[in-house]
Amino acid sequence: MPGGVESVDVKDPDRTGIGPTAPERSGALSPARGPSIVTGLLRVGLGATVALCLALSLIHVLMVFLHVAPANLVSQKFNRQVTAWVYPLFEQNWRLFAPDPESVNRQISARTAHTEPDGTVRVSTWFDLSAVDDAAVEHNAIPSHTSQNMLRRAWTSYSELLGSDDVPHSERALLIQKYLRNIAADRVSSHHPGAFESIQLRVITQPIAAPATADDGRPAGAAQHASGDTRVLPWWKVTPDGN
Repeated sequence: MPGGVESVDVKDPDRTGIGPTAPERSGALSPARGPSIVTGLLRVGLGATVALCLALSLIHVLMVFLHVAPANLVSQKFNRQVTAWVYPLFEQNWRLFAPDPESVNRQISARTAHTEPDGTVRVSTWFDLSAVDDAAVEHNAIPSHTSQNMLRRAWTSYSELLGSDDVPHSERALLIQKYLRNIAADRVSSHHPGAFESIQLRVITQPIAAPATADDGRPAGAAQHASGDTRVLPWWKVTPDGN
């Protein structure tokens, strides 16, 4: 028909065998495409993890540097953030170069209180926290830092910051008080499962006596009797599960 649409002879690919195969027409994925996507996601996740670790490492180094550096405008402006980051887990001191050996033996014990449904308060017996640490250190060639220093350093910091009145007068003192309470509650919960709402600490301090000499009328090596000191802390509230 004159002026009409021009017709074109187009061969049917289904009949000639020319053209995309059936999987390609249906849009099916090739077998190699799935693993490549998983590999890409793993690489992205690994890169994000490495970047996060590097960022945390840089922040930690910066915070510790501001803590040990002389007072300056930056450390004074961000003093609260630096203190919250460093204490109590990353406390810095120079005892590696100027050791201060213990001159006393301390026995730190804890007891708990639980209110029964009828309203009566049940108080447990004293549990020796120091004995647990001593047992973990004795005859252990590589004792953990937790057994050697966690409880001991927590008590030393507590006694230095709070003195004898057990009242925190600074944010750091309050932080150390909570730190010592949480250590005691966690230790008691791990050895004596059960609910309790309050916990109390008792610290018995015994000076380390000098060894006896051969000319003092006693067998050589016998320790002199030394009087000790007992300090009982106030009851502290904890959550029902002891944390």
